[in-house]
Amino acid sequence: MSAKWFAIVNPISGRGKSLKKLQKLKQQFTKYDTNVIFQITGFAHHEKILAQKAIENGFTNIISIGGDGTLHHIINGIMNQKIIDTSKITVAVIPFGTGNDWVKTYNITKNIDQCVINIINKKTIYQDIGVVKFTSDNKIIYFNNVAGVGFDAFVVHKIASLKGFGTIAYLLGAIISFFSYKESMVKISINDKFIELPLFMLNIGLCKYSGGGMQLTDYNNHKKGSFDISLMRHIKLLKVLFHINYLFNGKLKNFKEVQSLQNNEIKVLPIDTHKPFIQADGEVLGTGEVSFKTIPKAIQFVIP
Repeated sequence: MSAKWFAIVNPISGRGKSLKKLQKLKQQFTKYDTNVIFQITGFAHHEKILAQKAIENGFTNIISIGGDGTLHHIINGIMNQKIIDTSKITVAVIPFGTGNDWVKTYNITKNIDQCVINIINKKTIYQDIGVVKFTSDNKIIYFNNVAGVGFDAFVVHKIASLKGFGTIAYLLGAIISFFSYKESMVKISINDKFIELPLFMLNIGLCKYSGGGMQLTDYNNHKKGSFDISLMRHIKLLKVLFHINYLFNGKLKNFKEVQSLQNNEIKVLPIDTHKPFIQADGEVLGTGEVSFKTIPKAIQFVIP
């Protein structure tokens, strides 16, 4: 058999779950007569390098074995290579992470046998990919799920060492961060219209879930070609705590402080010295003037 799939394994995802279940996963692929090349990451962001090398070696089918961070770095490897059109590349995900937010949008199971069957059947959809570009140095990062500016990025920054615990870590971190978070004055550009405000939180979504299962944008669907955008102005902690279910059931838009929008491009310009944090797919990217735009139907993903 010639290998058709290249699998990238993050051994520390899900507190070591990926490595513990790897042998069983290999057995399942053998059971279905499917040859897969497995490569275990050895350091931070190694996934990006491995994805690029896989494509250089002729692979167009890549499996992400780990969590949201593993997938994020694989996507960045794919989007940064120049060998093949990214729309000709297929990505499958076996969710061995803790939060596993991206897979929730598509109801991708954690069951190993069913994941293998889904990969063999190779039913796919095209999904948009987001581009984050920093004005100061033209640094570009790609994302496949949800990006954020302000409070949620501040929380991700605060709980970097605890994010493996998923929802609990994010929720506790969010409550604690309410007392230390300082809003930033920003100018936001959408459709050449400017909004100037003290920003609490801005979320830019391609998919439905982030922060360990929270729904921070008014999700439409993966075929729309634009972002789901939630712009939140200052809100009181007690109000959020009283309606904590709004963070998980898609009713965040019910807060009068939240404005829901759709667009394929948005720019954020800090206008004071205190600059908000920026995150994408749960990875803190930095601070400063930044823009977001979509690349429609950029990559094919395997779904059930």
